[in-house]
Amino acid sequence: MRRRTGLSDPECAVAHAAEAIGDWWSLLVLRDVARGLHRFEELRAELGVSRKVLTERLLRLVDDGVLERRRYSDRPPRYEYRLTPRGRGALPILVALQDWGDRWLLGDGTTTATAAPGTAEVRRVQSLVGTRIPELASLEPIAATPLTVLYCYPGTRMPGAAGIPGAAGCTLESCTYRDRLDEFTRLGAAVRGVSTQRPDEQAAFAAAERIQFPLLSDAELELATALRLPTFRAGGTVRLKRLTLVVDAGRTVRAVRYPVPDVTGGVEETLGLVRELTG
Repeated sequence: MRRRTGLSDPECAVAHAAEAIGDWWSLLVLRDVARGLHRFEELRAELGVSRKVLTERLLRLVDDGVLERRRYSDRPPRYEYRLTPRGRGALPILVALQDWGDRWLLGDGTTTATAAPGTAEVRRVQSLVGTRIPELASLEPIAATPLTVLYCYPGTRMPGAAGIPGAAGCTLESCTYRDRLDEFTRLGAAVRGVSTQRPDEQAAFAAAERIQFPLLSDAELELATALRLPTFRAGGTVRLKRLTLVVDAGRTVRAVRYPVPDVTGGVEETLGLVRELTG
């Protein structure tokens, strides 16, 4: 890694991190690589940045060990850019920036596990229709079925959930999907629950409540970053806000439900979406 000088406090980790990825364009490049855009022209088209600026930022991120180059063409030589373990370790920074922007710049500063209809956050989530979910290092959310229902939830047995709008009801939601699972299965749809809880916490809950489908841990925030999913912080942990995605076998999001004001009614509405998509 290139060694730089000139930091006013060379022992400050914040200063070192800001020097490595704190630049405006570097953060956006990191955001889009995490979203599954790996090639130079893809990134340039998404960012609307000059070739010179993008080349400089990519080289710097590679030099700092945040990205790695992988050759995908020999003639002419061309490369893809992928997150390294160091780069994946920076994903919580992106999530924290988005959470701060959603709460304090686009919102009113309150902590909430949902959003009001028509807000910028809701529009961002609903625009995921047609988006392809990239392959992730820490979890595989897509089942080998025509459709996969991914319901994201804040967390079961979460301290203080009753005091946060939209946070209560995670156990009820999972148990309702459990009770309606046969109906989803007959339609060719698998069900997956996703939260940022640890796998052991999810396993204990699944055993206690007889949950028959996988509960996936996005503790590394890969899915949250890849899809720019809304989050909030509670109990010292980053939590996913409650939303539902219906994804096809090609990893493309076919339908989105956000916000989800009614937990049990939301499961019924998702079942209706699956019926529409399967004809």
